[in-house]
Amino acid sequence: MIENRLKKGLGRGLSSLLGDTVKKAETNKIAIKDLTRNKFQPRKHFSKESLEELTNSIKEQGVIQPIVVRPNKSLQGQYEIITGERRWLASQNAGLHEVPVVILDVDDIKSLEFAIVENVQRQDLNPIEEARGYQRLVDDFNYNQEKLSKFIGKSRSYIANSLRLLGLPDEVLLMVEKGDLTAGHARSLIGLNSSVDIAKKIIQKKLSVRQSEILVRQFRDKKFKLISKKDTNILDLQKDLEEKTGLSVSINNKKNNSGTISFEYRDLDQLDILINIIKKNY
Repeated sequence: MIENRLKKGLGRGLSSLLGDTVKKAETNKIAIKDLTRNKFQPRKHFSKESLEELTNSIKEQGVIQPIVVRPNKSLQGQYEIITGERRWLASQNAGLHEVPVVILDVDDIKSLEFAIVENVQRQDLNPIEEARGYQRLVDDFNYNQEKLSKFIGKSRSYIANSLRLLGLPDEVLLMVEKGDLTAGHARSLIGLNSSVDIAKKIIQKKLSVRQSEILVRQFRDKKFKLISKKDTNILDLQKDLEEKTGLSVSINNKKNNSGTISFEYRDLDQLDILINIIKKNY
């Protein structure tokens, strides 16, 4: 019974990570005060409206899906939440004193993996939280982009594009976290020295991603004029290449229609992605 409930609530990716551990798990009741948030939790912001909705649901029906926890090695008698922090917060708001939990004995890397997979599957993370979660796996647990791609179930270009966002200034990252800018807007600002000022202009003028890309291109070329139809086609091609490779691409098209294409990569993983794409298609 508990196995079915876990699989239904956590999704195939997370239940596959749990493996045989799920089958051995039992539901327990633990005091809310004995639970602590996951130190690896990539999600930092919770929608006030969705939290209120969950609180009302818990008041009416209780906590249907158990919270997954592990013993807190630093605090005797305490348990660290692996997945289900929103349920834990809503339960507090609902006035509950204890909640159903499933206790698992897993290490730090599994705890982080569970937290990321659950949130990505449910699309609960904003783009910056998602990118930081991936970066944590890279920095602390020696993941590369290929391993991340297989683990998360996303393409390598998707992972690369996500990680590239972290190169933006903190002020721009905050705009994305707050929802003022989309990930598409933010990607157009990567590598731009005046990204903060341009980001503010994008928000102020309520520009689309396409309009933002044109504005950034104009700024980089220091040509504040309407872009010709020919230049727009070049930008479309450049955008297409960036989406397929996950790299920053620059196309310099001359009047005689000769020119150069350059790809900017940050590490050997990104270079490997580019080489594999070229080999596969040519």
